[in-house]
Amino acid sequence: MAITNFFLWWYTSGWAFFVRQSIEKCIHINEYFSIPDLLKTFFRPFRQISANERGKGLEGVLQVFLDQTISRFVGMLARTFIILAGLIVFILSFSLTIVMAVLWPFLPIAPIIGLVLSLAGVTL
Repeated sequence: MAITNFFLWWYTSGWAFFVRQSIEKCIHINEYFSIPDLLKTFFRPFRQISANERGKGLEGVLQVFLDQTISRFVGMLARTFIILAGLIVFILSFSLTIVMAVLWPFLPIAPIIGLVLSLAGVTL
């Protein structure tokens, strides 16, 4: 009775639970790395305290422009690495989910297959 309950759970609600958990994991990765928000703010300055250009003349304006340009470049560079890291983690997680979804039906019978192959003399 317990073995039939296991197989009933494995091929119905267990599989649905796995799919729900996988979707939630992908959503969590997306929220953690905030890729859409990083793309929206891609060219914004990186943690720059507002540069004041009043009363500084042409030299002050050029200094503010240079500060903002460097800050935007640093921000773009930092956001690029974070976006790439997020995409890599998301793709690896999604790929692992696909592999697990394909292997899911075969996992309960894997020990039996291993035992049969072992008795048949198959070795690595």
